[in-house]
Parts: sequence; structure tokens; C-alpha cells
Amino acid sequence: METELPFLTAHEIQARRKAGSLTSEALVTALLERVQLLNPTLNCFLGVDAEHALEQARASDERLRNQQTLGVLDGIPVALKNNMAIEGQPLTCASRILEHFIPPYSATVVDKLRAAGAIVWGRLNMDEFAMGSSNETSYFGPARNPWDSTRSPGGSSGGSAAAVAAGMSPLTLGSDTGGSIRQPASFCGVYGLKPTYGRVSRYGLVAFASSLDQIGPFARSVDDLAVLLSLISGVDPKDSSSFPTDVPDYSAALKEADSYCPCIGVPKEYFDYPMDDAVLQPIRDAIDFYQRKGCEIREISLPNSSLAVPTYYILATAEASSNLARFDGIRYTHRSESAQDVMEVYFKSRGEGFGEEVKRRIILGTFALSSGYHDAYYLKAQQVRTLIRNDFNSAFEGVDLVLTPTAPTPAFRLSEQCTDPLTMYLNDIFTIPANLAGLPALSVPCGFTPENLPVAFQLIAPHFEESRLLLAAKRFESNHDIHATHPRLG
Repeated sequence: METELPFLTAHEIQARRKAGSLTSEALVTALLERVQLLNPTLNCFLGVDAEHALEQARASDERLRNQQTLGVLDGIPVALKNNMAIEGQPLTCASRILEHFIPPYSATVVDKLRAAGAIVWGRLNMDEFAMGSSNETSYFGPARNPWDSTRSPGGSSGGSAAAVAAGMSPLTLGSDTGGSIRQPASFCGVYGLKPTYGRVSRYGLVAFASSLDQIGPFARSVDDLAVLLSLISGVDPKDSSSFPTDVPDYSAALKEADSYCPCIGVPKEYFDYPMDDAVLQPIRDAIDFYQRKGCEIREISLPNSSLAVPTYYILATAEASSNLARFDGIRYTHRSESAQDVMEVYFKSRGEGFGEEVKRRIILGTFALSSGYHDAYYLKAQQVRTLIRNDFNSAFEGVDLVLTPTAPTPAFRLSEQCTDPLTMYLNDIFTIPANLAGLPALSVPCGFTPENLPVAFQLIAPHFEESRLLLAAKRFESNHDIHATHPRLG
């Protein structure tokens, strides 16, 4: 296998295919070999349908020979976080309770990918039911960071980020409830985008917190991110929360990146939070870069951001306790073999099937919704959520984008924080506000620590202004080669 082949972008792959120097079948074969080589160490993939992937690749090559390609991503492999339904393939959410569940339908994003000729080919590791920030709550063991396999790839979409960083898939999809795309993108040194809530259909995504969850893309380049986002976006009659608005041609918009000079707001509250100097300096350098290029940099205030973490963990756990009630051992989930009556079926099946973090969040959410506490906790959290949204609305009256750190630290070592849930929850302190406000946000790799661990900054835009994120990220990418640096692997 060519040394650089695993790290080609989707656009580079298509250029080689058109030139006749690479076929989709050869690419998929190489990636399957790479997964076989690296997955025993990195544990990114929970499963691969190899024969079906090769069938899709051969069909794409035949279309190319007949000049009938279906689009830019025709013949490009895209692996999915294992909380998105693929008809006929296991949908586990990295949980014992769904270990043997096979969905009878596919998610809307899967249908869109296949209609465009993309190869849907793998199921990626994740925190159980997307609850975690390190990928350590997975029933199937943690995914590992390609830059240092003793460290976390982030969570909950850790497998999706690590697979792109390791050259195991050129594109992946993850889901983001409180930072689950952007934090692992930061830890693994790739691009990760959470779209505006309602931009991408959630049909076929197993719900964690329905008012917060959003599917989004991972990629090694802004151009790839733009084309994948365009493909999966749009209103869906199967999802009442998807918003009926036009989807821009994000790739066409990137042609203006070299002259794009947004006014960027830097919230003082985010930089008052204690951070590693090795993380802070590359982010300050990125701010200086934009200023040198003529962008106006303004200090802004988002005063209620300090309340985002407690607000999120009330709302998200409350919604999780409701959404996960369907996994009861009665219908299609794990059923305890020792249960003697219907009550034991419920209690023992859920007790055996769910991991500790999922149980913790169900209990917290049930308490927040319980009689006598609903107004004090859940209702109050909804009110604070409105304050956080209003802070962003006020800020965007004077700036085009907001720039913050993505995570307060680089990738931490596995097991380093898993015994302290509160410390683990604070990993999402910079990413949660965008979810509460429903805003689009993008993690942009911007440097490395002295230990050669990736660092990233986050860009946040007004609702449905993903183009601004991509333009600003493209301008940074065009002047830096950080994205072209890859971990040394077998």
C-alpha cells in the first residue's frame, strides 16, 4: 500500500480516479487492510461490512468508466458512528443492551450518502449511547488516539475522529450533543463540525438528548468537510426538527476564502478559564494570524457561559432518562436470563445492559424531572438556556464569528479522568454553549504541544451560517500546513 494513500483527501482521491491512477476498489481494499492492521490497537471500528464495501466500490468504478458519476463523493468511503442506523447491520450504540440489535431501516444521512455514490462501509466506536468525553464508556473497550495510543481520542465520537486521523477512512460522521464532534476532533487533529440544530436530519440517529443532538462530519480538509456537509444537509419529512431552509453550495463559497475578513469576537470568559499553556499559545497565535490578515478582533462577553455545564447536565440527562426508557428488555434489547417476573425483566435487563455512566445520567435525569423538583431544576435550566442563547444573539449583532478554545487540554491519558465524573464533564466547557444555543461550530486544528499532541480552536457562527465557519477555517488552512501532518502508524 502506498505510504500516502491512507491520508489522501476525498478531493485528491477523485483527482487520481479521474486520472486513472486509482480505483475505488483499490482504495477500499487498502483501507480494509489498514483497518485489519491498526484496529487491534486503536479499536476505532466496531465492525466493517467488507464485501458490501467492495461491491459499492466496484459499482462506483463502473459508473466512472461510463461517465455516470453521482457526485464528488461517488466512490469515497464514509464510516459512521455506531448510533446511526444502517439497514441490516448491527446498531449497538457501543452498549451491551443493544449488542445484537439489527435495524430494519437506514438513517436519512445513510440514504443521502448512498444516493450520491458514497461508500457506507464501517461502524465506529463511541461512548455508550454517546454519553462520555473519552470513549471509555464503550462496552467494547475504548478507542485510542492515533497520536499516542495511551491517550483518549475524545468522546463521544472518538472512533470517528481517530479513524480519520489514523488514515482508516477519509471521511466519517459523528454526532454532537455537547461537544462530541469538536472535542475529539481537537484531540485527534482533524476538522469536526457541528451544524446548526435542524440543518441535518436526525432520523435514524439513536437519541441521547433530542433538543441537543446533531449529526456532523469529520474530515482532513475544509474542502472535504464542505462537500460532505452539503450532501447530508436539508429538510427531511421524517424529522420534524429539521428546518426547511435552503442548503448553500458550501464548496463554491470557499472560492472567496482568501479575501474573507470577518469580524471575530473573542469572549473574555473563555480565556479566564484555566488552560494548559501548550493549548493556549497556538490559539493565541491563530487569533494573531487573523488579525494580521486584516480581520477585526473584538473582545466580547458571554456572561452566562459559566452556567452552561450545569445547565447542560440537567437538560441532557432529563432528556436521556426519557429517551432511554424504551430500552426495557421487553422488545428488542438485552433481556436478563435470571429475571423471574416482569419487574425483574425491567430492572435486571437494564441493570445488566447499561454501563455505569449511562445509569448515572438516567438517575440524574429522572431526579430532575421528578415531582417536586421539575421546576427547581429542569424548568430553571431551560430559563438559563435562553439566557445563553440571548448572549450569543447579542454578540452576533457586533461580530461575524466567535473564536474560542475547543478543549482546555490536549488529549489526556486513558483512565486518567474516568473515576472523576465532574472533571470529565468539564472537558466540554467550551463546546456545550453552542449546543444549548443550537449554533453551528467547527473545531480547527491549529498546532501541537511539545509532546506532539494536537491543539485546536473553535469557531462559532449564527444559525445556518456554516459558510462563515468554513470560509474562516479555509483561510487559516491555506496559510498553515498543520492539517497535512499525520501520526506515525504502521
